[in-house]
Amino acid sequence: MKLLLGIETSCDDTAAAVLTGEGAVLSSATSSQNEVHAPYGGVVPELASRQHLRDLPRVVTRALDLAQVNVRDLTAVAVTAGPGLLGSLLVGLSYSKALAWGLGIPVVGVNHVEAHIHSPWIEQPSLPYPALALVVSGGHSHLFLCESPTRALLVCATRDDAAGEALDKLGKRLNLPYPGGPVMDRLALKGDAKAVPFSLPKMAKGSLDFSFSGIKTAALHHLKQNDLTPPANPDIEALPQWEYDLIASYQKRVVDHLIQRLKKAALLFRPASLTLAGGVACNGLLRSRFAHLSNELGLAAGIPSPRLCTDNAVMVAFYALSTGRDFDGDGYTLDAFPTARWERAPVPA
Repeated sequence: MKLLLGIETSCDDTAAAVLTGEGAVLSSATSSQNEVHAPYGGVVPELASRQHLRDLPRVVTRALDLAQVNVRDLTAVAVTAGPGLLGSLLVGLSYSKALAWGLGIPVVGVNHVEAHIHSPWIEQPSLPYPALALVVSGGHSHLFLCESPTRALLVCATRDDAAGEALDKLGKRLNLPYPGGPVMDRLALKGDAKAVPFSLPKMAKGSLDFSFSGIKTAALHHLKQNDLTPPANPDIEALPQWEYDLIASYQKRVVDHLIQRLKKAALLFRPASLTLAGGVACNGLLRSRFAHLSNELGLAAGIPSPRLCTDNAVMVAFYALSTGRDFDGDGYTLDAFPTARWERAPVPA
């Protein structure tokens, strides 16, 4: 039986997973670095790289133990080669090359964003193509037209902050625990989402791009103009009501913008399905609004379980398998790439 080890170290999560050649998930193990980066309010690249060095051997061992397989049973290794933090990528890539070389098996590099794009098919293999895929995280806000498992064309992207970055930055300004996005998702349930009337970003006519810097700036102006000072060491269950209202209003506008652009693109490209991926795809409001839009347009909806939205190695191994590669190439010459370029989807006439 073919057994594929997936490894993911693109940012601040160290992950490993074992899949069969048919795509069955035998194990998944992840180690978070939230405690390492919390004192700084964001990911520190050098600290992330060093933590991956410490965690990766242990996480791989854990994945193998959970799958109840021996390392010598592996027939290939799939690893994230980019985009991401260069130091973090090099840790995973170097480890994977060394492991594969020692075992005499192939190693294949995977594009991190493309792995996210295709993560909905892990649990919903019958999702029809073409699919319009919304990928939202702390570093990415992209919309892709997926014509097949091996071809994804860029429809649009953010012009400034990513959606997750915009949520985390307000969370940091409000002195909320790190990372701020998941905390705000929970606290927004206590607020009035109509309390602060943030404007939707206005893009040039015909543009599908996202922009979140204006919403972020408007939130900062709201604090200043109303002389609102967040508690320095807040009890998040006993915040002033204005803060819950601000969080709810801000989160709603971020989600409004994502859904607005997605709907516009769906009406233009007429896909067979809509899919959602990336860390921000864990957000409860976004998941609800996404499902509602899919139903409104009569399209199949691909929404992965939260464990498959955050950075994970299951999606890395799955995407390597779904591309139909034979794993016989020379992966030992792979280089890490911190950024990626995408072929643009032609706009329908």
